Amino acid sequence: MKDFKNLKIWQKGIKLVVDIYKTSQIFPKEELYGLASQMRRSAVLIPSNIVEGSQI
Repeated sequence: MKDFKNLKIWQKGIKLVVDIYKTSQIFPKEELYGLASQMRRSAVLIPSNIVEGSQI
């Protein structure tokens, strides 16, 4: 399956990434490299792993 952009789970993963980035912008500045960074990296991994799995 090469067309991962049609997968609903990938689309929801991208929406989650956008939502996490918007939400974490209002976090205190001292959390920028702590909790906010970890949440952003974790959210990005979801659609990234779906893309990687679809390339097999």
